Amino acid sequence: MKKAIVIGASGQIGTELVVELRKRFGNDSIIASDLGTTVKEALKDGPYEQLDVMDADRLRKIIVTHEVQEVYLLAALLSATAEKNPDFAWKLNMEGLFNVLNLAKEGIVKKVFWPSSIAVFGSNTPSDNTPQYTIMEPSTVYGISKLAGERWCEYYAKQYQVDVRSIRYPGLISYTSLPGGGTTDYAVDIFYSAKKNEKYTCFLKEDTALPMMYMEDAIRATIDLMEAPAEDIKIRSSYNLGGISCTPTEIYAAIKQERPSFEIEYNPDFRQKIADSWPSSIDDSHAQSDWGWKGEFDLEKMVKIMLENVLEH
Repeated sequence: MKKAIVIGASGQIGTELVVELRKRFGNDSIIASDLGTTVKEALKDGPYEQLDVMDADRLRKIIVTHEVQEVYLLAALLSATAEKNPDFAWKLNMEGLFNVLNLAKEGIVKKVFWPSSIAVFGSNTPSDNTPQYTIMEPSTVYGISKLAGERWCEYYAKQYQVDVRSIRYPGLISYTSLPGGGTTDYAVDIFYSAKKNEKYTCFLKEDTALPMMYMEDAIRATIDLMEAPAEDIKIRSSYNLGGISCTPTEIYAAIKQERPSFEIEYNPDFRQKIADSWPSSIDDSHAQSDWGWKGEFDLEKMVKIMLENVLEH
């Protein structure tokens, strides 16, 4: 029986990933873990372990006790939050990865998923249809840690035959968990304001195009990548993953079709500089050809679902 652990299970991606993995493989097969001792309602139907991923001894004990074969390592400090505490962000984002990769190097863990991000790119990266292989000069501590992590993942794969797999997530949009301090969080926050019929103040400029993805697509891509045959995984650093390239104005216009009275204003803050260094659209042809990736949600479909469900969770 497959045994997997999701580290950072209470976060925006982790919660939905645990729920979907348990649907596919059984509640008892998927261990949720996070820093907190209080378990989120959505995670209560299966095992939960309190864990700081930087605690290598406890991590090892949990992995061995539960006979875990696969690790989904999601614990990280995200872009905007990391800029406020760069020393801790680097420590968490890198030390946690090393702790998991070393367990895989020893053969205790058989397969690792670790997420990268479009934050690995920089202002000199081609912005439109950003290719898989390109200039990568991140300007944030989050992006720097993710780029370093990509290189370490590839190193462990080549030197120690560790089966590690990764996706460069675009901005993710979901109604089941609150945002966690990222630069693309406006694309979730805006729906809360729309549902409450409040004027929304956007922290990015109206024409800031960024790649976004509805969470259901991101979860499916993550599991599809992990379930793909090892010989199909040609890239061991991290795969580009595209989505819906859109601006705040375009999201606002799509919402306004459903909520005609909704209003928005723009007041860019420090996150604008981060967004300006990121791609506006992504070429994910390698993911398509290697393991069959294909997105299912466009902007209109995503907006309808978000407006129907946000605030109810």
